[in-house]
Amino acid sequence: MAFAMQHIKGVNILFVQRLVRVAVAVTLLAAGSLRALAASEPGPLNAGYQQMYDLDFDGAHHTFELWEGQHPQDPLGPVSNAAAYLFSEFDRLHILESDLFTDDGKFENRQKPTPDPTVRQAFDAELARAETLADAELARSTQNHDAMFAKIMVDGLRGDYLAMIEKRDLAGLSCMKAGRVIAEKLVAADPAYFDAYLAIGIENYLLGVNPAPVRWFLRLTGAQTNQDYGLRNLRLTAAKGRYLAPYARLLLAVAALRAKDKSTARELLSGLALEFPQNGLYRKELARIQR
Repeated sequence: MAFAMQHIKGVNILFVQRLVRVAVAVTLLAAGSLRALAASEPGPLNAGYQQMYDLDFDGAHHTFELWEGQHPQDPLGPVSNAAAYLFSEFDRLHILESDLFTDDGKFENRQKPTPDPTVRQAFDAELARAETLADAELARSTQNHDAMFAKIMVDGLRGDYLAMIEKRDLAGLSCMKAGRVIAEKLVAADPAYFDAYLAIGIENYLLGVNPAPVRWFLRLTGAQTNQDYGLRNLRLTAAKGRYLAPYARLLLAVAALRAKDKSTARELLSGLALEFPQNGLYRKELARIQR
């Protein structure tokens, strides 16, 4: 498989990851609906994600650590804190800028960034704690939807780090697929868990933009490559997601830029810039569109 993937790289297999690692993040970047938890105490988690989107990483860490202290068995505390660590690295290394994802040549020739080892250690520790807590919850009840979503987040964040910071694209793809499989089970059990659709949308859109021979090979590995289906899932999260809606809108803006639809991209980015005024990325991308 490694030999085959090496040959496919020339027809854009690396783009397989380009948004995913941005992703996803945060697969993903913020933690999901968790409606049962948020219904009783929506404030702290929501505030932490708002801080993270607005690049207030110190504030986000404080909020998520407070949540961890108050809810020591909840995997969403540590996985949320891990997301804040990953996004701080993405911001420091300028990884989320759209030209990296709209210019295939620039992506394929990107330099491997230099990560902060302290951030990496904290990130890994939070992911490990979240995974342990989620597994414990699922051992008690396989239908614990919040624990399922925490697992999706762990896969997404880990895949983002592997692909976008370590340039281990195949390892990142493996994490993306694992998260998508859990997401499918979650939305089948609870169709109103709207943030979970993001993991399905990311894989299908990212892999679906590749040429037909690449899509055929990826499907042999168990990946999904339906671009239109991916966009439908991203739009669902963007419209109805509780915490991941802003991230879904950012991904849709990048998709619009790749499709040369500047009007849609401008509308999405303008809304994000108004909602998160401290995040200069959106204004920078709007200026790029004007140029």
